[in-house]
Amino acid sequence: MKFACMGYNDESKWGKLTEAEQGDLLEKCFSYDDELRRGGHFLRGEGLQSTQNAVTIRGLGAQAVVVDGPYAETKEQLGGIILLEAQDLNQAIALMSNHPMAEIGAIELRPLDEKMNTMIEERSSKM
Repeated sequence: MKFACMGYNDESKWGKLTEAEQGDLLEKCFSYDDELRRGGHFLRGEGLQSTQNAVTIRGLGAQAVVVDGPYAETKEQLGGIILLEAQDLNQAIALMSNHPMAEIGAIELRPLDEKMNTMIEERSSKM
């Protein structure tokens, strides 16, 4: 079985850390990721940009409503992740507004954090 492990953090606490403290914390995370890699458990990691850059779609097609931020109800559970390539946020919204999952839940769109993903990729290439 494969799992999507969504790491949630308090963005306000992260923002209060110095750059050195953020770097130290990331190093601890990457070191643990290395342990998972050695055990054959780490498949792929993707960092996400801030929730301030996210939108949520509810509904389907022309009836879709787009709101800023990740406003999934607490009763809703994460069921999967689709990695999507689009020209920009508007195209991503257009593409995902017709996804059937929007009829029974919510789809959060968030740009990938390319800086973080480059760091992950570099770390992976050293293993």
